[in-house]
Amino acid sequence: MANHKSSLKRIRQTETRTERNRYYRTRLKNIVKAVRSAIDDGNREEAQAAFKVANQQIHKFVSKGILKKETASRKVSRLNIALNALS
Repeated sequence: MANHKSSLKRIRQTETRTERNRYYRTRLKNIVKAVRSAIDDGNREEAQAAFKVANQQIHKFVSKGILKKETASRKVSRLNIALNALS
């Protein structure tokens, strides 16, 4: 166990950041999964609506510093390719 005040603070900060990162990681997976499942079902309207939400949320994560710009761009691009292949 940590004995210094600064060590205790770092432990608290790590726990907070871990919880926050876990939330965003799960949220991102669920957003992408919603688009993929709509594409797999063949429902174009639902897939487009889910893609629109996914695009907004992924870029919002970039502005918050959760994702890098290139990672977000790659994810959106792959979802877009899959959506265009549906038609």
